Amino acid sequence: MEISFKTQISGETLSIQAGKLAKQASGSVLVQYGETMVLVTAVSTDDPRPEVSFLPLTVEYQEKIYAAGRIPGNYFRREIGRPSEKETLTSRLIDRPIRPLFPKGYNYETQVIATVLSMDKENEPDVLAMIGASAALEISDIPFEGPIACVRVGRINDELVINPGISQWNESDINLIVAGSRTGIIMVEGGGNFVSESEMIEAIFYAHQEMQPLIDIQEKLRDSIGREKRTIQLPEKDPALVARIKELAEDRLRQAVTVPEKMDRRNAVAEVKEQTLEALGEEYEEYKHDAAEILGDLQKEICREMILNQGKRIDNRRTDQIRSISCEAGILPRVHGSALFIRGETQVLAALTLGSGQDEQRVETLLGDESFPFLLHYNFPPYSVGEVKRPGGPSRRDIGHGALAKRAIEKVVPAKEDFDYTIRLVSEVLESNGSSSMATVCASSMALMDGGVPVTAPVSGIAMGLVTDGEKSMILSDILGDEDHFGDMDFKVAGTRNGITALQMDIKIKELSRQILELALEQARDGRLYILDRMEETINAPRKELSPYAPHVISVQISPERIGELIGPGGKHIRQIQNDTNTQIEINDTGLVKVSAFSREDGEAAEQIIKEIGSEPEIGEVYEGTVVRITDFGAFVAIKLKTEGLVHISELAHYRVKNVSDIVKEGDKLKVKVIDIRDGKIRLSHKALLEAPEKEDGQPHDSAAPRGGKNPRSQRNPRDNRGGGTDKDGRSRRQPKKNFEDK
Repeated sequence: MEISFKTQISGETLSIQAGKLAKQASGSVLVQYGETMVLVTAVSTDDPRPEVSFLPLTVEYQEKIYAAGRIPGNYFRREIGRPSEKETLTSRLIDRPIRPLFPKGYNYETQVIATVLSMDKENEPDVLAMIGASAALEISDIPFEGPIACVRVGRINDELVINPGISQWNESDINLIVAGSRTGIIMVEGGGNFVSESEMIEAIFYAHQEMQPLIDIQEKLRDSIGREKRTIQLPEKDPALVARIKELAEDRLRQAVTVPEKMDRRNAVAEVKEQTLEALGEEYEEYKHDAAEILGDLQKEICREMILNQGKRIDNRRTDQIRSISCEAGILPRVHGSALFIRGETQVLAALTLGSGQDEQRVETLLGDESFPFLLHYNFPPYSVGEVKRPGGPSRRDIGHGALAKRAIEKVVPAKEDFDYTIRLVSEVLESNGSSSMATVCASSMALMDGGVPVTAPVSGIAMGLVTDGEKSMILSDILGDEDHFGDMDFKVAGTRNGITALQMDIKIKELSRQILELALEQARDGRLYILDRMEETINAPRKELSPYAPHVISVQISPERIGELIGPGGKHIRQIQNDTNTQIEINDTGLVKVSAFSREDGEAAEQIIKEIGSEPEIGEVYEGTVVRITDFGAFVAIKLKTEGLVHISELAHYRVKNVSDIVKEGDKLKVKVIDIRDGKIRLSHKALLEAPEKEDGQPHDSAAPRGGKNPRSQRNPRDNRGGGTDKDGRSRRQPKKNFEDK
């Protein structure tokens, strides 16, 4: 049965349709907003996977290029198999709010696929995909504690706006994606232009208020077409086994979990678990899998109870205390900027590389081809947590953490017009015990300053945690990896002293209240400022100069009509310049030429050549030209490629010249000065660059040949060229005039 429900969001109709497409899926909906449409399906297998102790959920978000009315630009002319960074980030965006809403212990393979079928280039499909995921799960037989809804919230001219169009994003100083239930917040992702904590809270809960109609229509859809939820028999642990393990392990686990160092603590806990399993004996041999899970639950219970009832963290810190911090800058000599940031047992090395415009990342998206001059890549090698794994490409987690750190820092990075470089930061996580993404923010900010990039302010980040039993709640600053594992919230906040630039919040419980979020943000602010203080003890402003190993970027403006001459046939001229000067050159349609060189000398050499070829001559400029042809009235001189001017015979010398060829011939080099440009014709002078001879009275002599001088092109006296004078025997060489009859 086909059915559809609609509601109004910011004056635009949002509809959810079910019962028409992909009917063999467990749940399937088509979500439309404007002319953007996303098909979302949910499927769960019939058989459980008893060997797994986690929710086997996968989420895939797919953007089809045909959705924007285009053919893919790659060689195969189809969407390639590997997801783009945008697709990966959106898949994570969908996964994070729905994952906590499956029943604990649900181990049926489950998959959610969101496919963008139509894109109007104004309404972003990511929010629709998340709404569709909730709706598809709601009408399916898959157990799910929804529905949830999602909106994007911005602020334009101090007014909060729900689902601002893509064309409005540059006008908005807040860009948040907020997911929530009927009564609370589940997930937040986004950032702002130095926004205060109170302004962020206002935006988050305004979004929560405005998303309620989306929950209404999902409930109507479920009531109309929803399938009965499958009955799941989750296995229960043997109470006798639970009691026996608690008796054997509880006291020793309490001691083990408070060992300060991560690796020592992990070894101590592992030893307690191994001894407990051995002590159980053969009686519980077949329950070893259950016993391992019970020990894990007991460890979690002990850690949470310590925090809630004793106010004691596993490393003995106060709830608002930051771990010890140390920083270094400039530790890698050949990169263009570097920094090492250490917080407790989390250690991140950041490296900065500067490049030219040709180094920008170019990506094909639904909006068309986009270029990104600022890149931040996050790497999390297995040795950072003492593991052995095969290194590979970036994981979804790596891509997600890199995108979060990039969003935090890009607000302080100078615009391309002010700093004409491509900027790449690489974060190498060398050691990890919680919040490596926020350590990446700190290390990257310092590396930028070390490299001399004119950032507007340093940026720091902190990860906040939460432990709550529904009655008591404790907010934790700068959480450890174990606190992230057994806690109820991972709330990352980054920014400058002036406000928040990025935040990301995930929870493992059903929802969070406004009070907890307000307390978490205020506590995060105190921690963020403390970390900034420690960073600024090492470096507090960009260095005055770039690294000597950084490329030199020079911009030259030429006449657009000269672009073809600069490029040459088949790119011959531009390649020759690049080869001769060891530079990279890029040209845009306006005639702006950018030269990237690894030495100032190479850059200036290329700049000079480009100016000579690409600029229009101006009156007063001097050129070393080549004579290309001679006429009775002067010589044409090529002063640059495809640009000629005339040196009139009167401008060749300070004396009267009879024949141009007496002064120059084709192929000669001749230094000339531009004396006039009229109607595209260029008048040149060689005489203007010569010192005028003096008269006998000391005044410049203009019209006669230099006394006692020689013609530059002849040994004869210039007066001999007039047909007068005598021959070598003293006889007159003047010919008698012919009369009419002689003709």
